[in-house]
Amino acid sequence: MREEVFIAVQDLPSPRAEVFGFFSDPANLEVLTPPWLRFEVLTSRPLPRGEGALFDYRITVRGWPLRWRTLIETFVPGERFVDRQIAGPYALWHHTHRFEDLPGGGTRMTDTVRYRVGWGLAGRIATALWVRRDIARIFEFRKRALEERFTPPSAAGLPGTAGH
Repeated sequence: MREEVFIAVQDLPSPRAEVFGFFSDPANLEVLTPPWLRFEVLTSRPLPRGEGALFDYRITVRGWPLRWRTLIETFVPGERFVDRQIAGPYALWHHTHRFEDLPGGGTRMTDTVRYRVGWGLAGRIATALWVRRDIARIFEFRKRALEERFTPPSAAGLPGTAGH
């Protein structure tokens, strides 16, 4: 089965240190994961952080409960971190999170996920029918959650702002 690549880019108005700090804190995984996956951290708290950290969790995908173990294999504070599935549903899951300053302020977050579903023909069919779509849907949820967290409320509707 060939390797697939999914890329998501999101610009946020907050400083890179703040965005990286929030996003790289494993305690925030629950905020960033859609409720329909029934995400549950199995690793004892406090959760480890940084290069070499291991996380065990459970998710439910299309009714199937799955255990997943992730290793943080690279951690460059403020810049990037890379997590890799070492046990779970994929034959390959390698996720790079990059953080860059935007000209004029804010942060650009780029996620690159390289993945491969095992299971031969069944995996190719699953990828074509729903895996790509499910990954996109998860990242769309995360995009909205990060926008809610980092985008200041609009001035619309505040007294004295009508027509401005």
